[in-house]
Amino acid sequence: MGVVTADERVRRIERASGRWVRLLRGAFEIARKDLTEFVRDRMRLVSFIVMPIFMMVMTGYIFPSQTMLQNVPFVVVDQDRGIAGAQLVQALAGLGPRGRPAQPGEARALRILTESTPEAAARAIQSGRARGALVIPPDLTEHLMTRTPSTLTLMPDPANPQMSAVVAGIIQGVVTAASERLSGGPARLLQLKGLEQATDINYFSFMAPGIMAMVVVMAVMTGLAGAVSREREIGTLDGLLIAPVPRLSLILGKAISQSVRGLAQGALVLLLGIVLFGVQVKGSLWMVALMLLLGVFSFVGVGILVSAISTEQETALTVMMTLTFPMMFLSGAFFPVDQMPPVLQVISRFIPLSYVIDSLRKIMLLGAGWGAVGGEVAILAAFGAVTLAVAVPAFSRAITR
Repeated sequence: MGVVTADERVRRIERASGRWVRLLRGAFEIARKDLTEFVRDRMRLVSFIVMPIFMMVMTGYIFPSQTMLQNVPFVVVDQDRGIAGAQLVQALAGLGPRGRPAQPGEARALRILTESTPEAAARAIQSGRARGALVIPPDLTEHLMTRTPSTLTLMPDPANPQMSAVVAGIIQGVVTAASERLSGGPARLLQLKGLEQATDINYFSFMAPGIMAMVVVMAVMTGLAGAVSREREIGTLDGLLIAPVPRLSLILGKAISQSVRGLAQGALVLLLGIVLFGVQVKGSLWMVALMLLLGVFSFVGVGILVSAISTEQETALTVMMTLTFPMMFLSGAFFPVDQMPPVLQVISRFIPLSYVIDSLRKIMLLGAGWGAVGGEVAILAAFGAVTLAVAVPAFSRAITR
């Protein structure tokens, strides 16, 4: 085995860098071509703008009802450590699905978790381990013995407004009943702080992350699969294949153009949510953009794979519709996963879009950092790497047949 000289190493690096330059230049040229064609097609451009507006307005007024709760994780911070605090915790743990004391053999509404501080409870809500928290103040027992009013603090989950409103209602019922029992009449020795915040959570804030993720991811998937099939149908794919650019540039260029369009639609949804519906973004907008990009990465392979196995645009769109339709309803975009039947909750965990939506809600509604969405990032990155590893060779074989 010969010794590689320094000059030879330099030449190899130059050749490798030259290949990457040609690959990227070709990809950006193909992306520019696709985006130019898209902008010139007025009907497609109008549909591009109207579709997210229509979805945001229409779905934003669909309020799923929830009359029963079962095994909802709920944190109690008992700073009292006395008889009154223990009785409140016991009353909460004994609630049935309809917010009344559970009958023998009946399921419980809340699964009580305990934390020592309000900050720890807030972290539990932020990470998704709990759907709300109740902070029992210090010296509650002593205050009640001296008939001094005391205030409990309810911490809702902004990422799930329907659940927060229902949980707040039953917590208010428990606190009111305890106050009347302890005071021996209608006097209100116990007050609940945070009730208004729990019941007035903006439902559009819940909807916006789901619609953003769904619009971006599905636009990339369906657009990528349909674009390649369309090039094949109208006969321009052969011209692209004989162009002086690497064939991988074709895949990369199509992915870039569809990603730009999808991210633009996602930005439009976010802008509409902020301007028209009062959506507030508590976390970093850069994190929102990066999570959307990761969502795009995780699904690009699926779009490439569908384009590889579909010889016609109609076939590609049919296959994509078959894949995306169940994702729309099982990913939590429109309805909270916690309110679905247990079987559907399990299925939703196998849908990558669920993790995109969960991470966006944590960032936008709870102000979460990377630590709180690390699990979602790992799952999406792994899914994207696996699907790309399968899709790129399949696409290369398909276009050479």
